[in-house]
Amino acid sequence: MMEQNHTAHSRDEKLAAMGRIMDTLDILRVKCPWDAKQTNESLRPNTIEEVYELAQALLDGKPAEIRKELGDVLLHVLFYAKIGEENGEFDIADVADALNSKLIFRHPHVFGNVHADTAHDVELNWEQIKLREKDGNKSVLSGVPASLPALVKAFRVQEKAANSGFDWETPSQVWDKVREEMAEVEEAVESHNENDIEAEFGDLLFSVINAARLYGVNPENALERTNRKFIARFNHIEESAKAAGRNLKDMTLAEMDSLWNEAKKNVR
Repeated sequence: MMEQNHTAHSRDEKLAAMGRIMDTLDILRVKCPWDAKQTNESLRPNTIEEVYELAQALLDGKPAEIRKELGDVLLHVLFYAKIGEENGEFDIADVADALNSKLIFRHPHVFGNVHADTAHDVELNWEQIKLREKDGNKSVLSGVPASLPALVKAFRVQEKAANSGFDWETPSQVWDKVREEMAEVEEAVESHNENDIEAEFGDLLFSVINAARLYGVNPENALERTNRKFIARFNHIEESAKAAGRNLKDMTLAEMDSLWNEAKKNVR
């Protein structure tokens, strides 16, 4: 069943809703044994999980799931602010005010006299502004979290480097680099040197991620889309085998390949 069109709440209703969840959290922090014992450290693994669940909901594109997962992430934001308040460090008002100030400062093309016609212009300004915020004491890439998954980190460091002017002149130039890295992988494989093989595969993956960026493709989303497609097609192979009373381990590669080709017609 499709969801009905949502009626937007007024500003006062939105603020009242935020007040209710903050009141509820205040009560839970005192009266619920589990909530009362939570710390920044204990919440961190759950926060990471909730962000991934939100990312999944966003890919699924289901408003009800997105709304639910946004609520879970919001709870964690409020929880950390509550802990900060209890420790006498900051509260949710400090968090919101700092964010608002940062948004205004980082958007001089909206709130100041800087000119930016395109999203790319905004990105270039953004990187320069962030460097000024750090008083020039940190590198362009220092803002990329060390704990990011490798694929996402590669994409972000490439974006930041590009916004500083370190990029190909045209997207098509990247293909020579991809082909060069493919040849080096083949050479490393022939050498049977495990360290070289791993290093060259890393270089190849990095160059492919760079190619995706240059052509406006988010590699994380693209890979997840392929993951889902592969899972759906492989599930088709398993289901077809079971329907025929067969076990995948007892089937030949040619038989499985035939089912795979059948799945490709049905799963895009």
